[in-house]
Amino acid sequence: MTIAAIIVAAGRGSRAGGAEPKQWQELAGRPVLRRTLDAFAGIGRRVLVLHPDDMARGIAEFGGEAVLVAGGATRTASVRAALELLEGSDVTRVLIHDGARPLASPALIARVLAALAHAPGAAPALPVTDALWTGAAGRVTGTRERDGLFRAQTPQGFDLAAILAAHRSGPAEAADDVAIARAAGLDVAIVEGEEENIKITYPGDFARARAILDSRRGAPKMDVRLGNGFDVHAFREGDHVTLCGVKLPHGRALLGHSDADVGMHALTDAIYGALAEGDIGRHFPPSDPEWKGAASAIFLGHAAGLAAARGYAIANVDVTLICERPKVGPHAAAMVAELARILGIAPDRVSVKATTSERLGFTGREEGIAAIATATLVA
Repeated sequence: MTIAAIIVAAGRGSRAGGAEPKQWQELAGRPVLRRTLDAFAGIGRRVLVLHPDDMARGIAEFGGEAVLVAGGATRTASVRAALELLEGSDVTRVLIHDGARPLASPALIARVLAALAHAPGAAPALPVTDALWTGAAGRVTGTRERDGLFRAQTPQGFDLAAILAAHRSGPAEAADDVAIARAAGLDVAIVEGEEENIKITYPGDFARARAILDSRRGAPKMDVRLGNGFDVHAFREGDHVTLCGVKLPHGRALLGHSDADVGMHALTDAIYGALAEGDIGRHFPPSDPEWKGAASAIFLGHAAGLAAARGYAIANVDVTLICERPKVGPHAAAMVAELARILGIAPDRVSVKATTSERLGFTGREEGIAAIATATLVA
């Protein structure tokens, strides 16, 4: 399972005041949109939908961190543009989020993702607790029952294929993506929202958001987890090895039930270890023929998705390959790029390096390759 976060920020937000759209205005020293994007740092892929006039600025601010898409004339058109971009990729589930909601927590994101295991759609909401009136000309004209009413929030999560089909067959404009999903007959689960997950709409909302950030700084809740992984594979007959997702020509191949990518296996175990989730064998038993010859990217993607579902961002990973040959240095940059792609993090958060064992031991005798890895997760 690969998850993508679509952050919609193509509007002009004139009700918020200011000299520029609200998503670009400063909130406690950083642009609102920067804070929103960072809230989804642990998600495998991020897609940022911007107004066509903001694309150059977006490339300068966020290039390399997110895929940028030019939005349409309406929010619905903007979301559909991002969904169309993801069609045909390895993404199976999407989170669609307002760019003006910079305070979504990892726990909230995790609740939405968890609900998608049981429904094609899920969205956070808060029950309405205040009395509801109707009014006209400054006078109360009636009341409404509040039972069963909710205040909708984002991120709203969906099966990618289902929500794309709903957009293609649905109305040209709707209040949100839940409305489009329901028009297509999709079941949408409600998960608990958060009062702090406010949407910046009016000038006073910036002060509310700053107060929430100040409160969070006063009572930090950061959870840092560290995991280590180690793996070994022996050589067999063959003409190449796959290390950290990159195929290297070599006089021998590595022996294993899957593709025997020793570097990716060690890194996968490091992430599982940080989550106290055992190792690859627990999640993908070598006794299961389904995984014979499988690409190790499947295992690493699963570990990254599990971390995201638990509300953790991958802060950095470090892999060391131990072998005499093949030479890793010329391929290290490609390995970094591939691991970053699978994990959905910036390449500068990924380290791949190699060392020899000075001709000592089984790696020194060129009987196989070993790897150690470390992963840091933050929530």
